[in-house]
Amino acid sequence: MREVAIGRIRSAVEELAFKGPDEVLVNAVEFDSRKVEPGTLFVPLTGGATDGHTYIQQAMERGAKATLWSRSLAEAPDGDIAVIHVPDTLEAMQAIAAAYRRALNPIVIGITGSNGKTTTKDMTAQVLIPKYKVHKTQGNYNNEIGLPYTLLQMPADTEVVVCEMGMSGYGEIDALTQIALPDIAAITLIGESHLEHLGSRQGIAQAKMEIVNGLTEDGILFYPGAEPLLTDCLANLARPVQTVSFGFEDSFALYAYDLIEEEDRTYFRTNLDSNVLCTIPVLGAYNVSNALIALGIARQLSVPIEQAIFQLSQFELTENRLQWLQTPKGTRLLNDAYNASPTSMRAVIETLSKIEVAGAGRKIAVLGDMLELGEASAEKHRVLASAIWPEAIDTVYLFGPWMKALYNALLEKYPAEAVHYYQTDQEALIRQLQEDLLPSDVVLLKSSFGTNLLAVVEALVKE
Repeated sequence: MREVAIGRIRSAVEELAFKGPDEVLVNAVEFDSRKVEPGTLFVPLTGGATDGHTYIQQAMERGAKATLWSRSLAEAPDGDIAVIHVPDTLEAMQAIAAAYRRALNPIVIGITGSNGKTTTKDMTAQVLIPKYKVHKTQGNYNNEIGLPYTLLQMPADTEVVVCEMGMSGYGEIDALTQIALPDIAAITLIGESHLEHLGSRQGIAQAKMEIVNGLTEDGILFYPGAEPLLTDCLANLARPVQTVSFGFEDSFALYAYDLIEEEDRTYFRTNLDSNVLCTIPVLGAYNVSNALIALGIARQLSVPIEQAIFQLSQFELTENRLQWLQTPKGTRLLNDAYNASPTSMRAVIETLSKIEVAGAGRKIAVLGDMLELGEASAEKHRVLASAIWPEAIDTVYLFGPWMKALYNALLEKYPAEAVHYYQTDQEALIRQLQEDLLPSDVVLLKSSFGTNLLAVVEALVKE
C-alpha cells in the first residue's frame, strides 16, 4: 500500500467520531496484530472466535499508528494512535479498500467459479507478468475479508490486480464485485459446490453471475460456452455486457483442441495461434479451460501470445492441488485433497483413469466426502460410481459418512476386497494404506477440505 494520510482514510468510511493525532501517515492495513509493522492501520475484526479489539495493545506495541474502532469510544486506546470510530470495522475496511482501488486505478480482474478459481487466478497473473506489474490474491483470500485485504496489499506501482472471488450464498459475489469493480471478469465453471445453500445449479449460476454487477462500463466477461445456465443468465441481464465464450468447441470465441494428457503436463492447441503448441505443467482437461481464460485475458490486455504461452509453461500450481508427492517407500501420490465437488471429483478420476504413468503398477483412488451438497449429498456421491471402473482403477478407499453411498454402488461392480470404506476412523484408513501401498502404485487423494484428507496425505508422506 502506498502511504496515505489519515484524513483520506477518514473520508472513505462512515466515521462516528475521531480522537488522537490528525496528521498520521498510514502505509499498511492489517487485521492480524501479529503482522502489524510501524505505520500500520490496525483493523480489529469482530464476529469470529475472538474480538480483534482485545489485541489493540499488541498492535500498538508493534507500531500501529491508527486503528478502526467499533466498541464504545470510551474503551478506545489513548496515546500516540489515531482512533477512527466506525459502526462496523469490516465494512470500514471494505470501504477503504474500494477507495484505494479507485485511487490506484489498476486494471482489475475478478475470477469466480465452482472450481478452478485459484488455478485460473495464478495462471492469469503468470501470463501477464511480461507486460505488467501484477498483484494477485494470496492463498485463498477470496471472501469479504480476503478480497479487500488483497486490494489494500497492492503496491503503489500495481498495474493489474487479479482477484479471486468466492462465495457460499446469494449476494456475496455482488458485494465483492462492488468493492473491486473489475474491468475483466471470468467464471470458470458452474458445479455443485454450495448446493446446500443455493439449492440448485441454476441458483449457483445466478450467484456466480453477480460478478457482472460491478463490471466497469466497458467490462468483459469470460464464461464457459458449454454452460446453458450461464447463457440463460446472460440473456436476462439488466444491462448488456461484452462476453467471450471459451471451451472445446470451435463455435466458441476461444477454444482448445488436440489435447494430450501426460502424468505431469498437458499439451493443447488453441485458435489464438494454431501453430504454437501450448503446455501446462499440470494434469487435466479442466485445467486447459482455466488456461484458456488466462490466455484470453492476456490477448485482451495485449500480451504477445507467444510470451503468454511461454509463461503458462512455467506456471506452478498452488500446494495441495494436483500435486505429485512420494512416500518413503516410493509410492507416488497425486494430492488433490484441498477441494472437491462432484464435477471436479469426476474430472480428476477420469484423468487418473486414462493417463499413462511411467513404471506404474496399480492405480488407486482414495476419496473423501464432498461437502455442502445439501439434500443431494447421498445421490451426488452415489453417481460417482459411473466414473470408476475396475478396468481403470484397481482399488478404491473411501472416507466419510457420505461416501457410504458410493461404497454401496461400487460393490455392484468391484469385488469386496477392492473397495474399502471408513466412516470416521481416519487412523484406521492411514494404517491400512501404509500396509497396502506398494512402491509402484499411483494413488489419487481427493476430497473437500473439511473432510481433512490432507492429514492422510501428510501421514503417508512422513510414514
